[in-house]
Amino acid sequence: MRLLGEGKNNRELAGELFITEGTVKNHISSILLKLDLRDRTQLAIFAVKNKLL
Repeated sequence: MRLLGEGKNNRELAGELFITEGTVKNHISSILLKLDLRDRTQLAIFAVKNKLL
């Protein structure tokens, strides 16, 4: 979530976490679904509001 909050794209996230871009997409989709959020922007806002970053 920290990397997402820094504005990194899927390729950059995958590179830093040593996973594939597909895995990044799956993780982000899963998080969005569980938190009932629409997109990465809402996820970043959620993280800031809840002091996760």
